[in-house]
Amino acid sequence: MHSFPIDSLIPKLKEALMASSGAVLAADPGAGKTTRVPLALMDEVWLQGKKIVMLEPRRLAARAAARYMAASLEEPCGDTVGYRVRNDTCAGPNTRIEVVTEGVLTRMLQRDQALEDTGLIIFDEFHERSLHADLGLALSLQSQQLLRPELRILVMSATLHTGPVSALLGNVPILHSEGRVYPVQTIYSEQRQAARVEERAAAAVRRALAQQPEGDILVFLPGTGEIARTAGYLRSASLPASTVIRPLHGNLPLEEQDHAITPDQQGRRKIVLSTSIAESSLTVQGVRIVIDGGLMRVSRFSPRTGLSRLETVTVSRASADQRRGRAGRLAPGVCYRLWTEEEDRQLAPFSRPEMMDADLSALALELAAWGVRDPQELDWLDVPPGPAFRQGSDVLEQLGALDEAGRLTAHGELLAESGLHPRLGSMIIHGRQRGYGAEACLLAGILSERDVLRKEEGRTEADIRLRMEALCGGGLSGYRLDPGRSAGILAEYRRYQSQFGMGATKLADIRTDAAGLLLAFAYPDRIAKQRSHGKFLLRSGRGAALAELQPLSVEPYLVVAELDDQGTESRIQLAAAIALEQIIESAGAEMRKESTVEWSRDDQAVRARTRTRLGELVLEEKPLARPDAQLVASALADGIRQHGLVLLPWTKPLRQLQQRLEFMHGQDARWPGADDAALLESLSEWLVPHLYGMRNLQELKRVNLKHALESILTWEQQRQLDQEAPTHITVPSGSRIAVDYSEPAAPVLAVRLQELFGLLDTPRIGTQKIPLTLHLLSPAGRPVQVTRDLKHFWSSTYFDVKKDLKGRYPKHYWPDDPFAALPTSRVRPRT
Repeated sequence: MHSFPIDSLIPKLKEALMASSGAVLAADPGAGKTTRVPLALMDEVWLQGKKIVMLEPRRLAARAAARYMAASLEEPCGDTVGYRVRNDTCAGPNTRIEVVTEGVLTRMLQRDQALEDTGLIIFDEFHERSLHADLGLALSLQSQQLLRPELRILVMSATLHTGPVSALLGNVPILHSEGRVYPVQTIYSEQRQAARVEERAAAAVRRALAQQPEGDILVFLPGTGEIARTAGYLRSASLPASTVIRPLHGNLPLEEQDHAITPDQQGRRKIVLSTSIAESSLTVQGVRIVIDGGLMRVSRFSPRTGLSRLETVTVSRASADQRRGRAGRLAPGVCYRLWTEEEDRQLAPFSRPEMMDADLSALALELAAWGVRDPQELDWLDVPPGPAFRQGSDVLEQLGALDEAGRLTAHGELLAESGLHPRLGSMIIHGRQRGYGAEACLLAGILSERDVLRKEEGRTEADIRLRMEALCGGGLSGYRLDPGRSAGILAEYRRYQSQFGMGATKLADIRTDAAGLLLAFAYPDRIAKQRSHGKFLLRSGRGAALAELQPLSVEPYLVVAELDDQGTESRIQLAAAIALEQIIESAGAEMRKESTVEWSRDDQAVRARTRTRLGELVLEEKPLARPDAQLVASALADGIRQHGLVLLPWTKPLRQLQQRLEFMHGQDARWPGADDAALLESLSEWLVPHLYGMRNLQELKRVNLKHALESILTWEQQRQLDQEAPTHITVPSGSRIAVDYSEPAAPVLAVRLQELFGLLDTPRIGTQKIPLTLHLLSPAGRPVQVTRDLKHFWSSTYFDVKKDLKGRYPKHYWPDDPFAALPTSRVRPRT
């Protein structure tokens, strides 16, 4: 067996794990850590015969590592060494080393939190910092701390800040191994290029074949679509017969993956077109030339879809260096970077942990299944962001996976067991229960991939049923399917059917009319009701609209699967129509019936209705036959608040009563305020009891406003009101003159001057403290003087006024001595 640089470090690693609960191993690419460390530790005493579980981020790397280790033991895979990945297990009762992918480890921990049959968990390539790796480490640490103190945890990586990881594991030892890397020449593009990465990659392959006489070529591309298109460009370029093109990605059959990573049996130069799957953990034999497109696909949460979706981004410095190192694993090599040196200097040092950008609903589901409601209960390298975690928990509640206390429901247990994104899992589980399993699986495939439908001209319609029909072989004029995405969707469709134990369903038998109902099980928060043509109101209360007039524009209800999430009115990009009966079927438990009794500004009346609501959506509304009288009166009061007290049947005496009350409040703050603002604020106390039996403005005229206003007073205050704020004053002539309280701070008595002859002082109110403001009138009723000191007026100003008025009203009585004169309401006093 060949030796590896890691071999010299194995004794120290064994010592560290013998004395500690774990270790951190930093090993450069080519050190051999993935395949040498598990075999070296397999027979350690502290394992006590238990197995080793090693985590690999990718299925291909997991299978390859297991097969390599089994071959080195001269055993078939599945004996001492095996693997377990999604939908593929090669392990048996005697397996001592089990290589698994991250989701599998989570399932293992959920089924047995103590992992009783495991003595060591290895996290390989931990620098990739996937969400499942972070979660798996957090769960493993708690299992170690609470249930299995003898369980060892080993974290291995090529590019990682080891200090924080060691501290997280309890300050365990850190070991470092140099890799075995030969010199690699790096060649950059001379200038920025606008061409697609497939075209540039194909050109670089032709250049490398011309410049480098030997060695296989490994080309890094972001995804399967780019791989297929690059292969097409190369085949059309008439490559030498001594070359062969081999794609490499996780969805390939095992046989084709083997052809990519092993030497060609006919001795031809391989051109391996790979995703970032070959970046680490996997040695592609024979490679001496790397062509790096500088792009990779990462999982990013999309608010538009509510799902994590693969997004193409620029690689980090660490990833670029890992890729470059693949050219120097076996001999000196060369790396062609399809970007300039200036662009190279702008690369980010590391990729962001997936935890920071991901949809955390799946994480929240796993923690609930673990029995944890708050992520802070676990130890993390990066704690899940609070807002994203709360959003994820809210989604789970709407899906019916969590109850109000945050505990897992029976449906939530099924979702956790499925291992799918909660939205997709919920849709498939409900669909299968209702006989729409195949339809749900096809929709899950469509939602997991970028839009498969293309329109020849203009915008593409948002109806997801068009995609289903196209994938099922239906003819759609003016549209075409993206072949790469179509193949990916159908592969996912078959995988989902297999996972849930469904029999094969012909695509021609798919029923697209179930799309709306099924989407409602995935997106209960995206049910929408039409407001006007093409404009809809989402259950959350937010607006959404279709970009242009299309058949969905006139549907009364939609379920929206994809929004652009821009502005106040999001654009609907993918949706399906749904019938009201289907909404009731999918979200009936969340509907709320409410009786509303409220003022209608349009009708100018109280309207009592029974409404069925789903969030902010009113799904059904009908009149309420016998509304509560108190609620009706309160609603009528709301109408008065909106329009003001002018709706009440005011008369002049009633306004005077209001003003008298306000006068008393001004004299004594213990009296209730009675201006319009105060009365509006206290409507419930003084007016509502008098509104029973009334529902509109016409009936409001019947209210006894005098009794209502007086009801705010005690019996003693009512007595005081008549005494201290009289409605009228009897003047010396015998006339009863109304007091004007329109200015409560200065009440006015407007009276003809002759009627006050003989009155020595100004009349007073309010326990004789407040002098009235006298508006002294001419015989024609016009004001000639305003005073609050009548005595002073008689003794001084009167004579000037008399002189003027006597000339204009010569028949009237103008005595020389007003103090002794007889008052009169006539032209002259009776003798």
